[in-house]
Amino acid sequence: MFQTPRPVESADARRLPGLDGLRALAIVLVLAYHLFPGLAPGGFLGVDVFLVVSGYLITTLLLEEHGRSGGIALRRFWVRRARRLLPALVLVVTVSAGLAALIGGDVLVGIGWQLVGALTFSYNWFSIATGADYLTQTSPELLRHLWSLAVEEQFYLLWPLVLLALLAIPRSSIRIALVSALAISSAAAMALLTGDPALDTAAASAAYFSTLTHGFGLAAGAALALLRARRSRVTAGPARARMLTDVGGVLAGLGLVGLSLVLTIDGAATYRGGLVVAVVLTLAVIASADRPESRLTTLLDAPLPRWVGERSYGLYLWHWPVIVLLGAQLPALDRANLGDTWLLGVIALTGSVLLAAASYRLVESPFRRAPHAAQPLTLRALAAVGALALLAAASTAVAQAPPRSEAAELIAAGRLAVEESQRRTDRPAPRDEEPAATVGSTLPSGDEITAIGDSVMLAAAPQLQERFPGIAIDAVVSRQMRQAPQIVRSLVESDRLRGTVVLGLGTNGPIDPETLHEVRALLGPERTLVLVSAQAPRGWTEGVNADLVDFARTYRLVELSDWRAAISPRLSLLAPDQIHPGPTGGQVYTETLVAALQRIADLPPLVDYDENPGLHRPR
Repeated sequence: MFQTPRPVESADARRLPGLDGLRALAIVLVLAYHLFPGLAPGGFLGVDVFLVVSGYLITTLLLEEHGRSGGIALRRFWVRRARRLLPALVLVVTVSAGLAALIGGDVLVGIGWQLVGALTFSYNWFSIATGADYLTQTSPELLRHLWSLAVEEQFYLLWPLVLLALLAIPRSSIRIALVSALAISSAAAMALLTGDPALDTAAASAAYFSTLTHGFGLAAGAALALLRARRSRVTAGPARARMLTDVGGVLAGLGLVGLSLVLTIDGAATYRGGLVVAVVLTLAVIASADRPESRLTTLLDAPLPRWVGERSYGLYLWHWPVIVLLGAQLPALDRANLGDTWLLGVIALTGSVLLAAASYRLVESPFRRAPHAAQPLTLRALAAVGALALLAAASTAVAQAPPRSEAAELIAAGRLAVEESQRRTDRPAPRDEEPAATVGSTLPSGDEITAIGDSVMLAAAPQLQERFPGIAIDAVVSRQMRQAPQIVRSLVESDRLRGTVVLGLGTNGPIDPETLHEVRALLGPERTLVLVSAQAPRGWTEGVNADLVDFARTYRLVELSDWRAAISPRLSLLAPDQIHPGPTGGQVYTETLVAALQRIADLPPLVDYDENPGLHRPR
């Protein structure tokens, strides 16, 4: 007679020392990165910590099962994973889609493919296929954070099969070498395929999303588990060695925190070794904690870290939809202002903690602890209700979803206006398009101005063209200040750079003041330069604007068009992303530029003391 094998300990019941505390550190880094811009610029590495922990934990459990029974019960493993992940995921997706349908607008853009990607654990591949840009994070998708859950679930699906094949190899050293080579190959592929993240965000985003190029953390964790299994018994060792190992683990944990303060999502170092360092540090923490008499384990398994770590999955699921929905519902909060940024983050954090705690107690734990053979009737009823609620919320959200975001519409309209203007460059502007006379000194006309900018300038292009007919606008989405010298040099060499240059770059990343000096040198002493300040809910904008102000004070023919100050009291004139101006916002953008040009036009002429020897040169 067939007998059901005795269930082995699941990944949910079996706890390895210190892993909950390490999960707590990972989710804190992620929350700091997403909810408090600028606090931990590299906090996204918390995801890589999660990946290493998952690779290590799952491989350890599968190896222990194989050691006990001589095989791996694949169906039971996959059912356990589904029971662990799906209930909370379905709840979050249902509530998020339902609330998004009530709010409407930008939060529903692309919701159809997001739902399919989330519920089939293929979100990362859908993101790559649709060209989702992880680096700029403008008008972010409601469920964007589920890309990492997709990577993990793909690992859960395939890794047990791969591990069974590896276990057929008699020598453990070969198994470890193969998995280590897999990790190294994945990391190398990310480094090679990323290019310059600041210039090619599409390639960097694809490398970041892909399981093939961002799976090295999972493979590294698995390799450590194989190495640990090779040493069938880990002894405590001498007291001095234990102390040194504990200190090494603590330093590795502090190294993760320090790394989160220096890495940036658009920095080449992140993709060419930065994330690998994070993985190595995580391995060091695990190796230090998962051994007898580890004092580091006592720290990591303290009540608070353990509580947070146990709920880290729910915190990860909830925090991103909460911040996106709050940002859409409370557009009056200026996230570019530090105080309001932290206020919104605190509200989102509070809501995320409460939702995660409720989910853990009422949804995750009941489903996870259900008997293996059959779930109780109440859980089956809850599952049925959840499925119906998900279907209703998803259908409503998809039916109401706009084809693209408001910001994308504004950018597209601006791009169309620029292209139409370029087609008409050989036609003289009609007399009735000329601007009205300005009080004071004469401003440059449109055919005397070259404007170089990013998507913000594109959105304001129709208003700029109306005020300055014939203005030459060279604006591209996601452009950064570091590209300015090359653009200016090309225009100078082709004799297409006009006497007044407007530079509107700073929205998409920090700037180096040396870049501004290089641009000024390329312009020469006879040209005028106007710098446009940046308005964006980004951690770097305050630093960008401070650099622009300092630079404008350095040169006589450099002026600041303070777009940030002009639009801050009127954020309702921007798209929901609080970056791109609508038509009235475009007028504010243009009027601010006019004021800056007027200040330059009103400057008194320079005195030539050599031609006027009677004048006293100021000391």
